[in-house]
Amino acid sequence: MNELIQQYWQQYLWGAPGRLTGLVITLWLTVASVGLGFFLAVPLAVAKASTNRWVSIPVSLYTYVIRGTPLYVQLLLLYSGVYSLDAVRATPFLNTFFRDAFNCTILAFTLNTAAYTTEIFAGAIKATPHGEIEAARAYGMSNFVLYRCIILPAALRRALPAYSNEVILMLHATTLAATATVPDLLKVARNASSEYYLPFVAYGSAALLYLCVSFTLIWLFQKAERRWLAFLG
Repeated sequence: MNELIQQYWQQYLWGAPGRLTGLVITLWLTVASVGLGFFLAVPLAVAKASTNRWVSIPVSLYTYVIRGTPLYVQLLLLYSGVYSLDAVRATPFLNTFFRDAFNCTILAFTLNTAAYTTEIFAGAIKATPHGEIEAARAYGMSNFVLYRCIILPAALRRALPAYSNEVILMLHATTLAATATVPDLLKVARNASSEYYLPFVAYGSAALLYLCVSFTLIWLFQKAERRWLAFLG
């Protein structure tokens, strides 16, 4: 047990110089996918909440497909399925992009969390009180100003509790990155377990690190909710 911890503690946290592994990779996957998914989900949520069916239906189709298939399958499709297409291998940019496991993993995680976040934000947008919209239009606000100043700020605040759950679930979903040979925290735990035959210690150490990160995220979101949702009290 002591040998495993002495040998692998650095790989669990950040890895060796020139090769990042473990917790650093897990955090980077989470931050990158959640950040990209957030910026993708905001305009998609506005489109999904639109009364124009030509705008809302394509977004609904995207969210239905992503939410209706497992993230594991989506990762395998992007990691090994897309690269098997001749058109992808014949295009230099696509060939370089999909040959990298890290790029495929980030893309799969981003598309997945963007779909769930879109549904969360679209529901919050639709829950905007009609009186606020009427008051804004009475002041002569355009649709762009209405969304920028009234609808989106209030909707994002209301969506905060549900969005915090999505972020934590995305952190847990990064364990699938080991499938694409990305050296995240779970991949390091697997290597340690196979080398020392101490699965309880190897995976238990990873579980403690995941737990610490989850509690930190919960604490940060609770502070954000107390600040931005204080008016609901």
